[in-house]
Amino acid sequence: MASFWLEFWTALRASSVYDVWGFITGLLCVWLAARESVWNFPVAIVACVIAGIVYFQAKLYSDMGLQVVFVALAFYGWWMWLRKGPAQGQLHVSTTSWRWWVVLAALAVGFTLIAGYLFETYTDAAAPYWDNGATAVSLVAQFLLTRKKLENWLLWIAVDILYVVLYWHRGLALFSVEYVIFIGLAVYGYWEWRRLRRAAPALSTPLSAA
Repeated sequence: MASFWLEFWTALRASSVYDVWGFITGLLCVWLAARESVWNFPVAIVACVIAGIVYFQAKLYSDMGLQVVFVALAFYGWWMWLRKGPAQGQLHVSTTSWRWWVVLAALAVGFTLIAGYLFETYTDAAAPYWDNGATAVSLVAQFLLTRKKLENWLLWIAVDILYVVLYWHRGLALFSVEYVIFIGLAVYGYWEWRRLRRAAPALSTPLSAA
């Protein structure tokens, strides 16, 4: 335990201003999403831009490129949450149909296998399949969040656990601790969204096309 706190304190002291603000905005956007606040998306955009700068400085160009995708999904989610639906109401929490699960699972597995192979063959990436698998699940979870699908939180819980292990083994103690907090926020988000869905069952049907 002492070695953990020493490693954490060392990582904290070595953190830049971008690291700190990335940490703060990252936690804030997840908390706002758990509260079903549309403001999670503009905060997420800021968090992704800051993370992109951090990854660029660390020469983690793949992770930097991923932030561009997250920014695009954040703009899409911002629009989805604000637009009016068929009943002239805002988007409400719903569940994901099995058809979408099949499509999203196929895309995630395909991305993991292809990207994992490319990273393993042409780069010196650590744990290429695990890393790209976590990326694939993160993208699926973020897409479901933009559609206000309840299950996005279950995916975030699973992938956050994986990131805790990955970042810890890479020596990124601060990021590892942050993802422990993300797990707690994801559990809270799932509980809160399920409560909201139960409070408005007529407005949260699992549309197969959603």
